[in-house]
Amino acid sequence: MRVLLLTTWFPTLAAPSSGIFVANDAKLLAGRHDVAVVHLASPALLSEDDLVADRSRTVQVTRIPMSTTNPLDLFRAGGRLRDRLESADILHTQAFSTLLPLARLRVPLPWVHTEHWSALSNPETLGSARLALPLLRPLLRRPDVVTGVCEYLAAPVRAHRRGPTQIVPCIVPPAAHLAALPRRPHPRLVAVGGLVERKDPVLAVDALRLIHDAGVRADLRFVGDGPLRGAVADRAARHSLTDHVSFAGVVDQAGVTAELTGADVFFLPTKGENFCVSAAEAIVQGRPVVVGANGGQREYVEELNGELVADQTPAAYAHALLRVLRRDPRPQPADIAATIGDRFSPDRVADGYDSAYAEAVALRTT
Repeated sequence: MRVLLLTTWFPTLAAPSSGIFVANDAKLLAGRHDVAVVHLASPALLSEDDLVADRSRTVQVTRIPMSTTNPLDLFRAGGRLRDRLESADILHTQAFSTLLPLARLRVPLPWVHTEHWSALSNPETLGSARLALPLLRPLLRRPDVVTGVCEYLAAPVRAHRRGPTQIVPCIVPPAAHLAALPRRPHPRLVAVGGLVERKDPVLAVDALRLIHDAGVRADLRFVGDGPLRGAVADRAARHSLTDHVSFAGVVDQAGVTAELTGADVFFLPTKGENFCVSAAEAIVQGRPVVVGANGGQREYVEELNGELVADQTPAAYAHALLRVLRRDPRPQPADIAATIGDRFSPDRVADGYDSAYAEAVALRTT
């Protein structure tokens, strides 16, 4: 089947982690279908070097410069998409902003849309911009089928459309090898994610101080980067924890796996997620997690593999960490990993998209 994968979220050299899950989906789908990616790219993040790099990709990628806040750009991009819509069997859009340039176009082929936008599940994160949501949500009615990575995101999507909405999770392959639990004098906590307000990394340092006060001299390692790195370092210094807080920076997938397998506990005091891929990755690597309760992670975090924390305070996270660290006996990696198993495996995800494609085709032919 010829699949046109249209997205505003896709990696560029200037933003290599942006939309990486969309790139992973494209690569996965290319194993079953003829996939062509069209990236409606922010001009500020696009360069000639991206066009050179795209030639080496296993999936064909075309970049169309488009600002999602420029009406003229949206109109122009829509015009450039008409011919491409005629040459595909399935239109697969990813991310809400991708719907904008299609708003005035007739889509003549079966249409599946995959939603990732956290503002649908947590509109308060938009601030005053959330006032525009009532005008934007009707766009979700246009695709034949919409998929969400979890029920947490699918529920608000269903509230604004009558057509089918399916669950197709993010790709989290089972571990090829489960590393043994680390043996060291002090436990290591690892947080994977951007150092941004929503992930609350400063609170993580405050929670670390409390578990030190309780006699557990743990280390905390941040994997990722962001605007709060300086604030995190300052808070660590204020608590005399500089020697116990470290930064790995942005690393590739192999680096993330190495950091997770070297951890005793995955710790992310996030205020809200749609899926929290990094927590699922920790679990399939056999490591327990302590994460915020607001998000799709509550659909797979359970007693054996970790704890969900509803109260966004250092004390609540510290108590959860101490409970996990003091479990006796500690759950073994194989038992923790088995709580997810192959639920989010590439084959399961590909099967989910194929089901969505089949339903979209059936709706167009009845």
